[in-house]
This record gives sequence, C-alpha cells and structure tokens, in this order.
Amino acid sequence: MPTPLQDHHPRPLLARDGWQDLCGEWQFAYDDSDTGLAEHWERRTDVFDRVITVPYPPESPASGIHDTGYHPVLWYRRTLQVPAPPPGRRSVLRFGAVDYRADVWVNGQHVARHDGGQTPFSADITDALSSDGEQVLVVRAWDDPHDLEQPRGKQDWEERPHVIWYERTSGIWQPVWLEEVPGDHVESLVFTPTALPGTVDVEVRLAKRSKDPVQVSIRLELDGRILVEDSCTVQGTLLRRRLVVQDSRFEAEPHRLEWSPEQPVLCDATVTVGADSVHSYVGFRTVGTDERSFLLNGRPYYLRLALAQGYWPQTHLAAPSTEALRAEVELIKQLGFNGVRVHQKAEDPRFLYWCDRLGLLVYADAAASYSYSSRSLARTTREWIEIIERDAGHPCIAGWVAFNESWGVGQVADSEQQRDGVRALYRLLKALDPSRPVIGNDGWEYVAGDLLGIHDYTHDPETVQRRYADEDRVRATVAKGRPGGRRLALGDPAPAVPVLLSEFGGFTHAPDDPTTWSGYGVADSPEQLLERLGALLEAVHASTGLAGFCYTQLADTGQERNGLLTEDRKPKADLDLIARIVIGPPR
Repeated sequence: MPTPLQDHHPRPLLARDGWQDLCGEWQFAYDDSDTGLAEHWERRTDVFDRVITVPYPPESPASGIHDTGYHPVLWYRRTLQVPAPPPGRRSVLRFGAVDYRADVWVNGQHVARHDGGQTPFSADITDALSSDGEQVLVVRAWDDPHDLEQPRGKQDWEERPHVIWYERTSGIWQPVWLEEVPGDHVESLVFTPTALPGTVDVEVRLAKRSKDPVQVSIRLELDGRILVEDSCTVQGTLLRRRLVVQDSRFEAEPHRLEWSPEQPVLCDATVTVGADSVHSYVGFRTVGTDERSFLLNGRPYYLRLALAQGYWPQTHLAAPSTEALRAEVELIKQLGFNGVRVHQKAEDPRFLYWCDRLGLLVYADAAASYSYSSRSLARTTREWIEIIERDAGHPCIAGWVAFNESWGVGQVADSEQQRDGVRALYRLLKALDPSRPVIGNDGWEYVAGDLLGIHDYTHDPETVQRRYADEDRVRATVAKGRPGGRRLALGDPAPAVPVLLSEFGGFTHAPDDPTTWSGYGVADSPEQLLERLGALLEAVHASTGLAGFCYTQLADTGQERNGLLTEDRKPKADLDLIARIVIGPPR
C-alpha cells in the first residue's frame, strides 16, 4: 500500500521525503500591454498589485482574483527562505502545470521556459540561489485566449462561456514545489507490467551521466513483505530491467497479485540511487483488445465509464484539494461505474493516484486545439509525449484518446493530410506506450485505433436497440450509420476492433436555472431522470455487440447541466438507484 507521503505528494509515482510546498499566497499582476519583459518585471516589486492563491487560476473564485476577462499575460512573484544546498546536492523547482507558456526567474536569473499547458516541468535552481537564504521566485505565464492552434480543450475562446465550452484556466493551475536532491538522482521512473504473471519491466532514468558507475537498487513490497529486491550498476543515464516476483503465495494463484477495479492491489516500490530514494508503486495488470472486447488481465472486461470534465466551480480545472480528488473517485465508484473518461484534460496525477489506489479505470484525453496546422499538430504532439512520460506508470490508465470528434482535424473526412495526422499521432502513442490501447479519433470519423468510439445522443431506447443490439447491427451502424451526423469510420471495410458507445445520455435536470444549455434533452424531475436513464441504459446493457459505454456526464459543468451530480457533487437522484441502473444485470 502506498505511503502517507504519496497521499499528498504532487507526483505520487515519484515521491521524495522532505519536499517543500510552494502553493499559497503569491504576488500577482496582469500585463495586458505585454511590457513586462522589456521593463524587467522579474526584478521589480512595484508592479505586483494583487495577491493570488496558487495553484488556482485567476479566473476562479478560489484564487482571490476571479477575473474571467481576457488577460493573456500573467506575472507571479513570491519570496521564500531556502538556503543553498550543501556541496553535492541540488535544489530543483517543480511545476505541475502552467497554461500555456511559462518563463521562470530565480533572483532575476532566467532558469526555465516551458510550452504546454497540461504537463510538468522543472528547473535546477542551485546556481541561482542567494547565499543569504532569501530567494525571489518570479513566473511569467502567457496564454492567448484567441489562439486556436493552442491546445485548450474545453476552455472557451469567446469572452463568455457558450454551448459546451467553459471558463478559462490560465497560468499556474497545478502544484508548485521544491526538492533538494543529490547530484545523482532519479529523473523519471516507469513500471510496465507484462503478460507474464508477476513480471514487470522497469525503466529508471537518471538526471545526469555520472563520472563513475552508479548503484541502483529496486525493492517491491506488499503488505510489508519483500517480493523483489534487485541491484545493479549503471554506467550511463538509463536503466532497463525486468523484475519477476517469486513468491509461493502467487505461483498457484497469480490472480491474487493482479490489479483491477474490484481488487486494486498495489505493491510499494522504492528506488535508490546513491543517496537518493524515491517512493513509487506497481499495479500488476495488463490492458488490451481483441476484435470484440476490451481486455483486462487478458480477459474480456465490460467498460462502464462516466465522462468527467475535471472542472470545479470554485477552482476550474485546478483541483480544490487532494481530499476532493479522493472523494471524486469514491463517488464515481459509488455510482456504479468501473471507469472514467477524463475529457479534454490531462488530469492531475493526484487524481490518477486515487484511481490507482481505490480501483477505477481511466481513459485519458488531452486538450485539443481547434485549428489544424503544422504548429497545432506539433504542439499537440509535444504535450502528448510529456503526458505519457509523466503518466505511463499509472495502472488505472486503460488507454489514450488522441483526438475527440475531429477537434483539431476538422477536415479529416476530406483531407489525406489530416488523416495522416491522426494516423501519425496514433502510431506515436503506440510507439511511446505499446502496453495500452489507443483511440485515434473518438466519436466519429475513425481513421486508426485499437477501439472505435461512437457518440450517439439519441434518447430513444428502441433506436439504441436497432443500432447496437448485437455485433451484426453494430458493424452495420459503423459501416453506414451517422448518429452524430458524420460517418463513423473513414475507409472500407469497417475496422475489426471493439466498439464503445463512448458518449451518450446527457439528460439535463436543472430546475429553475436560466443559464442551462439543454442540448441533449431534459428530465423534469429526479423521478423522470431515473426513468429515462433506466430505459436508455437497459437498451445499452442488452447489447451483445458493444464493449462498453461512457455516460455523459458525471457532474454539471458551467452551463452544461447534464450531470448525474450537481457541480457541487450532489446526486440529482437516489445514488443507489443510479448505481443499480449503471451496473445493470450480470453479464
């Protein structure tokens, strides 16, 4: 079982003792005329006229700013007492995510630039630290609300939210922290279970090439009992090893070691490189597909997913707290779902940690751009590379979703270039992580992928039965149907891959709310919501041709009030009754 340290660490898969949380009050300023660089705001104090609570974006109420207007350039400043580390040790500053471009200075010295609003970055700030212990940290964030080549997901480019797009999340929106590490230390760590029971591949990357060979030790434990202990010498910066559990408890019953939503077994992992020790964990599980089914641990597993926007009324895309993330996972499971599709957002690693620990599968999106160009494709690709580098070790992640509803490849049906873009990103994700299925373009206009997702918002159970009752009808729908108005698959013949009803439902129940967007249909009362939900899901459960479903959606978000929960995560109808409907009859 993971340690209490990991319950609160910003990156639970790579946790060290003694980290320093830098969230809280920072000085803040808008730079609407974009003069801060020329005027060297990184060295000034007089321009910072506000106070913001990090990591909440300035558009959100929790930030203390709550300004939802157009402000493309943001500046942050804070002081901290940090002594220079002793010889042989380094101070590393880490950011969970800053949307979109970040520049960082320490004591007026530029230490980092990073493009990409969803992914982490770090800077070794040792050489910039002042000897007196008082340090000045300044961040400039640039986030153009009008740039449709920039991956933005559901963040609106119009000044006010419209249809299915929401208030923006600019600047710092995930934790900021500081770590002191030895010169020889772990930079990244990924455990990848194999199809052989009790076997896992591990990749350890060191921060730098040492002059001398470095000793790396890896230990796996379960309930305080050592399963594997391995040690070897590394000459360069990369170590790849295969570890095998040899324990009599699991030789006859290997399933007892397997991770699943019903049995989320996690083994503690400790990796030591000289004086550096990091805490992680391993979930022994495999995911994949055959022609009809999603496979978990080599066996067909029916997916019951909820679509979650990962958006909060007081904090927007930022998580209110680690406790709120845990409660979210617990609530999704209580509603009867065995998984979640995090929509148009690379979710906070702390959410993924609770999915790992409590047992919830995740289909992982990334934020889309809305204009196709070489720049937008490069930006999307760069973020995906960093997402997989950060998140590939989470056992909860069951697959990656490269594109959604042709966002960012809007002419994919008519453009071979854009189809090549989808194929290329699909292949890249498979090359980076061959252990998971990848959906190339979810919803319609399938080009490449290990599953085919259909978005169908009909509320007529008979139509659901006619389209999806069995495998033959599903294949016929894929070949000729247009439930979303577009072709479901481009090319002929229809692909021989599992089919998910990956968006459907969307019943709105929001009495007396004039801001509601009711694009998918309305339920007038909790009773009618249960009645309509039950009838629709009964038809879905009756299908023998679908590999699973993803219901839209978990919680109300902005003006989109079609959640099973309110935006404050309160059930709109009896929770146990919803769960019975979601789970359906035994399969």
